[in-house]
Amino acid sequence: MNYIALKNQITRRLILIACTTTLAVGLMVSLPQLAQAQSVTPPPVPDNKLQVEPGNVAFLLGHAVGTQNYVCKPSGAGVKFVLFTPEATLFKDNDDRQIITHFFSPNPAEPNTDATVVADGLIRATWQARDTSMVWAKVHQPDGSLIVDPNAIAWLLLDAAGVQDGPTGGKTLSSTTFVQRVNTTGGLAPATGCTSLTDVGNQAFVPYTADYVFYKKQHGIN
Repeated sequence: MNYIALKNQITRRLILIACTTTLAVGLMVSLPQLAQAQSVTPPPVPDNKLQVEPGNVAFLLGHAVGTQNYVCKPSGAGVKFVLFTPEATLFKDNDDRQIITHFFSPNPAEPNTDATVVADGLIRATWQARDTSMVWAKVHQPDGSLIVDPNAIAWLLLDAAGVQDGPTGGKTLSSTTFVQRVNTTGGLAPATGCTSLTDVGNQAFVPYTADYVFYKKQHGIN
């Protein structure tokens, strides 16, 4: 398969996931503001580089169950699995209610700069609450990742790169400043299925779990 065509195909799938998620979530009955319904104690993190900047407070925690989805792509003289989207559902503590969905989608706040990608904005990690408010985020610089378990995907600190109210005024995630991904299990790219150019285009959907902690500016701090 032509690499540019494969890239565009992957991007179209990301946009389809985002649109489908938005439609499905829009049909749900909106919940009261989750930010007001849950008291959150920030989890301990084993390294200072995953600490959120002072002046921000945790307001929501979701337990995620889903998959990390990879596609085999050319890399240098060889090939490797590259993450093209997570697909996860986040639940409240001790509750089986879905509160957030997690995936990749174009961030409208960041113009797309890659002419080969059919998208209105840069592809970013995305979380959408049941009230359809959204946050897009990118890994904190200079390095917001930490391998805690070699058999699991990294713990991350992510900076909000864009937020959006829901079309009916939902605001659960629209004040988000940072997102932490902690307590991860699974999700690593498989060691097989992407070893030669004939494997380009192969996909792997790897189960994972994680906790996502959402932060916002502390009241009274600009």
